[in-house]
Amino acid sequence: MKLDELLAKRADKNVYRSGDLCVKLFDAGYSKSDVLNEALNQARVEETGLNIPRIESVTKIDGKWAIVSDYIGGKTLARLMDENPAAEDEYLERFVSLQIKMHAKKCPLLTKLRDKMNRKISASGLDPTVRYELHHILDGMPKHDKLCHGDFNPGNIIVGADGDYIIDWSHATQGNAGADAARTYLLFVLDGKTALADKYLKLFCKKSDTAMQYVQKWLPIVAASQLNKQKPSERDFLLKWATVVDFE
Repeated sequence: MKLDELLAKRADKNVYRSGDLCVKLFDAGYSKSDVLNEALNQARVEETGLNIPRIESVTKIDGKWAIVSDYIGGKTLARLMDENPAAEDEYLERFVSLQIKMHAKKCPLLTKLRDKMNRKISASGLDPTVRYELHHILDGMPKHDKLCHGDFNPGNIIVGADGDYIIDWSHATQGNAGADAARTYLLFVLDGKTALADKYLKLFCKKSDTAMQYVQKWLPIVAASQLNKQKPSERDFLLKWATVVDFE
């Protein structure tokens, strides 16, 4: 398979175009089970009818695992927002509407968000008392089964000629949409876009008829889960958020 064009470079994977296909090529040491789980997530989400790239195959290229899916032409929403700052509100409206459309779907064979969060809290390295409090908060949150992306940010939306496509389903779960929104809010803040994060949260809560305090209650939980990525530049910030139980 000829890799024609490098589309994106990540710490442990690269994404290439190969004609009408998109090839996500993982590093040699990447977990086989994680690759297969990501492909399975994407295949299951395909069945919901959402606009996402279709899986074509899972293979090996030069001894490295690769997920091959349809190539979707267009720019990411993140790039469009950077190129057209005056249109930020319009793009944010589009972004939130797409997230709410996704949350309206069900995908019952996906991992449960609650189970994933419990595992991540346990592995966070936080003080046992803090972990206990976070497990307790999580246990008290309403149990839903909505389709959640887990990494919903403008960089994972491709604006194509025939619609908007959501990509990168490696973190997909079924669960509470409030957690998914809290995760998106956190990603904006970690990217240094606090004003945009606040604007996003207000718009999401308005369009989904959700109390802002409800989404904010998820913030310590998603901050604890982010600690598992072990990024030194984020650690102090995430520790502060993860150890705060009540948000004003």
